[in-house]
Amino acid sequence: MGKPVIWITRQLSEATLERAQRDYEVIWDPADEPGSAEDIIAMSARVDGMIPCHSEHFSAEVVAQLDPRLKIIANHSVGVDHCDLPSLKARGIVVTNTPGVLSDATAELALMLMLGAARHAVAGDRLVRSGQWQSWSPAMLVGKQVSGARLGIIGMGGVGRAFACKARGVDMEIHYHNRRRLTAEEEAGATYHADLDALLAVSDFLSLHCPATPETIGFMNAARLAQMPKGCVIVNTARGSLVDEAALLDALSSGHVGAAGLDCFVTEPGGNPAFAAHDNVMMMPHVGSATVATRDAMGFKALDNLDHFFRGETPPDQL
Repeated sequence: MGKPVIWITRQLSEATLERAQRDYEVIWDPADEPGSAEDIIAMSARVDGMIPCHSEHFSAEVVAQLDPRLKIIANHSVGVDHCDLPSLKARGIVVTNTPGVLSDATAELALMLMLGAARHAVAGDRLVRSGQWQSWSPAMLVGKQVSGARLGIIGMGGVGRAFACKARGVDMEIHYHNRRRLTAEEEAGATYHADLDALLAVSDFLSLHCPATPETIGFMNAARLAQMPKGCVIVNTARGSLVDEAALLDALSSGHVGAAGLDCFVTEPGGNPAFAAHDNVMMMPHVGSATVATRDAMGFKALDNLDHFFRGETPPDQL
């Protein structure tokens, strides 16, 4: 019997591609373009499994048109908001993700964005890079102190806990809101807030690490931003849809929100050009997990799930 045929939708790490091509018949386009709905539907008749990224969208409409040959979608991501899971389950298509391997890399980027936003990294870099730094003053680029500040974390899964660990390294006071309270060992001294509004009121800094669900989409709106301390800093390395971007822009303009660090946006790719007018916003193009080690680990996890499935076993990360 021949090897299973899989479609790898994007340019994954070299080590991932080498292993995939060793063990499977691989369809892969080095042009590295996102797979459209038409691409997904057409490819479903040619392959037994797929390794997509969050750039490929398996809506209910797309899933209804998938060929019966496709048996498994092994996502190269932790988040699966690009997949209509009930529709896929109804079609008998197995879905997996890659939890537990990108927490540190994403938390590192969140820390960078938090520090950069608080200390005017964008404006400072531009000043030096442009050659306009001609003088110095004690009033120049005065930022917000991170050490000793109160950090609110929404979502204490793997990434949230990794970020809390790193934030303790700069002496922050950790507060959090989560669907369930962590154990005392997991909390490591953090203060739990069952009520989200209570967390917001004490968050000099706020970092989002929760999934995008019907309950969380747009939940950081004008009313919630207004509950935070004046001059607060917002960090989002989770999903852009968690934030009402118009409300955040208004809060930045008024000074109620002092700065923001954003790795994700409602519209991707491209982001929101209105944020570019604010030097107190540090932005990255959704690359929280973009380290060599993490990309290898994500790719290997997706392949591990495929390996288990095609051996007739339950994939370890089946949803």
